[in-house]
Amino acid sequence: MRHPLDFLPETLRKPVFWAALLLTVACFAIFQGLDQPLKTPASTGIVAFELAGSTARSTQMIASWDARARNFAAFGLGFDFLFMPIYATTLSAATLLARKRRPGAWSQAGAILGWSSYLATLFDAVENIALFSSLNGSLGNNPQIALGCASLKFGLILLSLAYGLVGWLLPAR
Repeated sequence: MRHPLDFLPETLRKPVFWAALLLTVACFAIFQGLDQPLKTPASTGIVAFELAGSTARSTQMIASWDARARNFAAFGLGFDFLFMPIYATTLSAATLLARKRRPGAWSQAGAILGWSSYLATLFDAVENIALFSSLNGSLGNNPQIALGCASLKFGLILLSLAYGLVGWLLPAR
């Protein structure tokens, strides 16, 4: 299986990773600011909202946010759509760099995880749509959908991150 970033020449792989990582860190800094108004006694921020999992818990969080906080939440969810290809490229580039350190099954796992970084963005998008709907008063099953998608997204992200870190720490063969 080919890695999604195999088309990059060797000379561009590290620069693409570092540029994407820099953009990822910058986005995290923006999200930190957007998250502050969402921290209330009922909510520790947007990730808690993503993982609420129930109509009652989501309603409690939304009710604890004033109009400004709800606007910050909505803006953050919209901004996340811009962030998705950035974090996916960072993780995918990390797996690309890590997979060349060992041949065989290790390398194949890196190709799969390179694709799974982008798959995580699809779960993230569905999650965000469910959260937007919840913010707009259409709770229904949206908290459960958001929880399921967030769990899959975070799982894929953590697998790619772990692979990249282990690959970076392992001596090359």
